Parts: sequence; C-alpha cells; structure tokens
Amino acid sequence: MFSNWFLKSFRILLLPFSILFWIVVVVRNWMYDKKLIKSTSFGLPLICVGNLSVGGTGKSPMVEFLVLHLRNRFKVATLSRGYKRKTKGYALANENTTAIDIGDEPMLFHQKFPDIPVAVGEERIVAIPQLLHDRPETEVVILDDAFQHRAIRAGLNILLTDCGNLFTRDFFLPTGDLRDERRSYKRAHLIVVTKCPPNLSEPERQNIIREISPLPHQKVFFSTIAYGTPYHIIRRDFHFIDEHTEVLLITGIANPKPLKLYLEERIHAYYMMPYNDHHIFSIDDWKDIKKRFESIESDRKIILTTEKDATRLLKFRQEIGGMPFYVMPIEHKFLFQQEQEFVTEVSNFIQNFKHPS
Repeated sequence: MFSNWFLKSFRILLLPFSILFWIVVVVRNWMYDKKLIKSTSFGLPLICVGNLSVGGTGKSPMVEFLVLHLRNRFKVATLSRGYKRKTKGYALANENTTAIDIGDEPMLFHQKFPDIPVAVGEERIVAIPQLLHDRPETEVVILDDAFQHRAIRAGLNILLTDCGNLFTRDFFLPTGDLRDERRSYKRAHLIVVTKCPPNLSEPERQNIIREISPLPHQKVFFSTIAYGTPYHIIRRDFHFIDEHTEVLLITGIANPKPLKLYLEERIHAYYMMPYNDHHIFSIDDWKDIKKRFESIESDRKIILTTEKDATRLLKFRQEIGGMPFYVMPIEHKFLFQQEQEFVTEVSNFIQNFKHPS
C-alpha cells in the first residue's frame, strides 16, 4: 500500500516531463496527419496490434489469437521489434534461434507456431520487404506493437486497452502510462477492451463504450484473460494446481496482477519473485530462484512462470533438470459471444483487401 502511494506521488512530481513528452507526441502526430512525414503502405494486408500505453494490455496473446484463427486460411507471418534482444536489424527465426536473438515475445510465437514466419526488425519499413523476399508466399503480416509506428500505414489497426486502466482515464508518461495521444484511438478500426472481469455486465459494457466514444466505423469488443493448465517447461506434461499446492511465482512481465489474482483465488499460498519487464535472467538469478524454492517446506510445491518468461529461462534447461518447473499458458477469451464477429471482421479485411492508392 505504501509503495503504491509513494510511486503515484513520485510520478505526479514528474508532470513537467509529461508535458514535454506530450508536446513531442502531438507535434509528431500533427506532422504525420499533415503528411509532412509520409507513411508507407504495402501491397498486402497488414494487421497492426497495439495500444496507446506502456504495460501489458495483452498484445502477445492477441497476436497468438490471430495466428491461431487465420493460419488455416491464409499464409500468415508476424513482425515484431524484438525488444531486449541482443541483436540488431532484421532477423527471421529458424530452428537455432533463441530469445536472445529475437526477443521473448517473437520467440514465444516461433515456439508455438514453428510453421509460421516470425521476423523481427526495429525499422519495420525495411523489415517488411526483407520478410517478403525471404517468404514470398506470405499473404498477411501481423505487426506486433506497431500502433505508434506511423512510418507504416496498416490496413487494419487493432487497438487494445486494459479494462482496469482505460486510455480515456490515463495520462502521458512518466506521470501516467500513455505513450500516445488519447485521440489517436481514432486511427483504430477495432478496439478491444482487455482483461475484463469474466462477469462484466451489459450495463458496465455500455458505460465503457460510451466512455470510449467510438466513431461510427469502429467496433468495440471485450475480452478476459483465460489461463490454461500449466505445463512443464521442458517435458511439456501438464500439472493441475489445487488449493494445497504452494507456488513460487517467477515473473518478468509488465502486469502480473491478473496472474496473482488467479492464484490467490485458487491456492493457499504463493511466493513471488518479480523482475522487470523483459528481464534477461542470469545464472545468479537462477541460483536465487533455486535457493528460494528449496526454502519452501511444503512437499507439494512448484515453480510457476509465464510463457514469455519461460523463453528466457529455457537456457537453464540443464540446471532445471527434473525440477517441478511449470509454465502458465494464457489466451484471450471474448465476452458477450463476440469471438466469431471479431474473427469475421479480420478475415473480411484480408479477403477484401485492395492495394492502397
């Protein structure tokens, strides 16, 4: 409680920096809107998944959702920046690729969908032609976290916003979490309110829609987080968690709160070792994790981590050995029976795509 109060108070003191950041963002957007800086379009469908804020809104699970529902109908590829990787420039994942090479999120896509081209590149305007050269059969590219990357004009923009921290209630960095103007939501075609309570009521839904105030062409969808059955980080066998299980939770993600709440509702006790978002785990980190786990006295204990963190922990596969180390899968679950409508909207965009003039 005290730490949250201190953090909020400290961020308020940074308001002058937020104003400077706001000025920079407004000028940049104005230059793009007035075509003083040009955006480039490509002759194939580009789907952008992004948000207006920093922090976890569920972009990676949304990319996975799109790949899962589109790959049987279209030749799909993904393109990410490759945040916190140790390499630079364009790279296409292969059988020897690691999270160090392309970043944890692209590595997760590659592990889950090894038949799908997964590419990274800081300059997407350069990376897309390279991707199409390497995989000329590609019919649609999903751009991960590219809503602010206005150098490219995507044909379909999917904007995500956290139900607990709607962009309408947020403020610019570093006082708030916004990295773009609120009015930039108007560039979106589909808006998904993520991390909603599973029992979100119809009146609550309508209140949120009114608050967002979508344009006539925009559609608003609602999703919640659905956790699957944890699987072993190496053996891939499943493990069911019951109330008697004690968990050491390892997280290096932007927003671990939903996972913490999930555990609090289901088990008697859990212990947490939090790390910064996209943290690159060292051997000393692993020794600390192992020591903390061994200090738990229960004989029904496991280590649990997220899928993104698992991509950065797999390098310790020999050290992990036969330890009960499990990974928690996550996915979007659409509320109000909206899933098919959402998939149809995306599919229709691809099928009816016309080269921009």
